[in-house]
Amino acid sequence: MVLPYRRDMPARKRPTLEDAVTVRRVLLDGLARDADIFELMSGLAPLHPRDNTFPGEVFLRLAADALDWCEASRADPLSLEGLRERFLPECTFRGRQNAKLQYAVLAAAALHGGTDPDLLEEVAWWQSDDFWQYALFAAVAYIRAAASRAGVPVRQACQDLAQRPGHPAPLRPVRDAVRAVI
Repeated sequence: MVLPYRRDMPARKRPTLEDAVTVRRVLLDGLARDADIFELMSGLAPLHPRDNTFPGEVFLRLAADALDWCEASRADPLSLEGLRERFLPECTFRGRQNAKLQYAVLAAAALHGGTDPDLLEEVAWWQSDDFWQYALFAAVAYIRAAASRAGVPVRQACQDLAQRPGHPAPLRPVRDAVRAVI
């Protein structure tokens, strides 16, 4: 389930580094205490400026950090087979939602591999302002999968990831261009 887009949510100034750090901390703290994904999403929604991919970039980088943390590599990859079913059992995706989740999952893997996905090119055709939600789902799935691979509770993976410097800054400084395309 994806939150309905709320047109009444006011656009804010550009997200700051502090906003990125807050988003990362809120997600890791919530997962560590086994909070409901949809409650986390509702709590994070006010930090999402309308027509902006933030905090999606932060979630993708966190997912990439989880892959790094569990030492996924070309020689020892993390299998994506059944990722959604095993690590997002509380979520149901239909039709186009599956493609959006797949994009977020693959974009996080691309970041881990050292490439910079072109988010604006991709999300512009979505014609909705929900990229950040799919990036959150991808981050949750990767953190849970990384914990499973390492044989530790999700709480431990979140605590370890919180200790890492991470990459909380948005991928590129300007994301307001989505509005011009949508």
